[in-house]
Amino acid sequence: MNPALRRSPPVADSSVVGRYRWTICSLVFFATTINYLDRAVISLLKPNLETVFHWNSGDYANIEITFKLAYALGMAGVGRVIDKLGTKLGYALATGLWSLAAVAHALVSGTLGFGVARGFLGLTEAGNFPAAIKTVAEWFPQRERALATGVFNSGANVGAIIAPSVLFIAATGPNGWRWAFVATGALGFIWLVLWYWLYETPARQARLGRAEFDYINADLPAGLPDEGVAEEKPKASWSRLLGFRQTWAFVAGKFLTDPIWWFYLFWLPDFLGKQYHLKGTATALPVVAVYLLSSVGSVGGGYLPLGFIKRGMPAFRARKTAMLLIAFCVLPIGLAQYLGRLNMWWAVLVIGIAAAAHQAWSANIFTTVSDMFPKRAVASVTGIGGLAGGLGGIALTALVQKRLFVHYEALGQLDHAYFIMFLICGGAYLLAWVLMFALVPRMEPIRLDPDDFVAP
Repeated sequence: MNPALRRSPPVADSSVVGRYRWTICSLVFFATTINYLDRAVISLLKPNLETVFHWNSGDYANIEITFKLAYALGMAGVGRVIDKLGTKLGYALATGLWSLAAVAHALVSGTLGFGVARGFLGLTEAGNFPAAIKTVAEWFPQRERALATGVFNSGANVGAIIAPSVLFIAATGPNGWRWAFVATGALGFIWLVLWYWLYETPARQARLGRAEFDYINADLPAGLPDEGVAEEKPKASWSRLLGFRQTWAFVAGKFLTDPIWWFYLFWLPDFLGKQYHLKGTATALPVVAVYLLSSVGSVGGGYLPLGFIKRGMPAFRARKTAMLLIAFCVLPIGLAQYLGRLNMWWAVLVIGIAAAAHQAWSANIFTTVSDMFPKRAVASVTGIGGLAGGLGGIALTALVQKRLFVHYEALGQLDHAYFIMFLICGGAYLLAWVLMFALVPRMEPIRLDPDDFVAP
């Protein structure tokens, strides 16, 4: 595309523009699906792996911590790398490496090797969300970013929905679990072909029409400049970004709420198996039901603030209001086990609603970054928040989950551990909301000076 198009007048009516931006969103959705499929497989193969490697709950928690620690370390630098390399190369590099890591699980012969493979997966999977959020910031106007984020973030649920299919692969023989890791890891290489065929930044994309380009840039937040070719500009330094309250608001929200999603992802099949004596493929249907509800929440969470905006509410206030409503939707999870005594599906329902609320929350919390920061800083800030989320996950697993589950498993009272965890899940989002909007009570876009950046 001719760079002169960046000076074109804005387009107000989305009905007269193209839809290529949604093609890009579909690619990000596909990548996120693969990302979560690769990380969710372990929770479903846990019974097989416990038999092969003789794990107990503490061993599994240690492997989970290894993944989260590596993920957090990856987040410490991956945002800067993606801001430096640009979305096309940065996203491709991350996806190619995590796909290799996923396949590598099939080659291990001991618990240590499995932990190493898991760590490499966590380190490389850290690239997905900084790249995805940066892509949305480049390809969507502010009013559509929460919706686009909700759509691609629903890929996390689709990955979890597809994941139970590995149980059928694992059931093919003693090495079936190995082929399950190979099958899921191979999907990333298919995505790489599509990505290089279809993706360029808007300013360089020949398939993008002028009207749609103008629409994408029509409602840049006040105070944020038009950055048509973001990766050609210098990148914001971490020291400067950490000086903003807006960064710490995002950090607080991620630190408190990311661990809850990982709890669902890594422990839900175990909860269903231990609480309701489900085995093998019998866990597939309730797991799928939870993540189907999560998909509704992910997309619905994107629509919620958009509906407020269409009624005249300012974008940041719409985001703030939506996130408060979403936080209240998580509270019923504290009743999961009580309702489950009546019927397992009542427990599945309230857990599904809580998981859906998390995905709705994610669609909005990620969008606060592109609301408040220039596009060239989005991946870096997302990486900082991802690091905080990883550290929060490590803290929850090491300080709470591991102690709880090992202690109560020894007493034969594992249901007590899950009850405490569900209470933590219920309160985390309201606490996060209070901290976030105490730090940033109103919309204050960041304007970075030339001295705030470092040369590429």
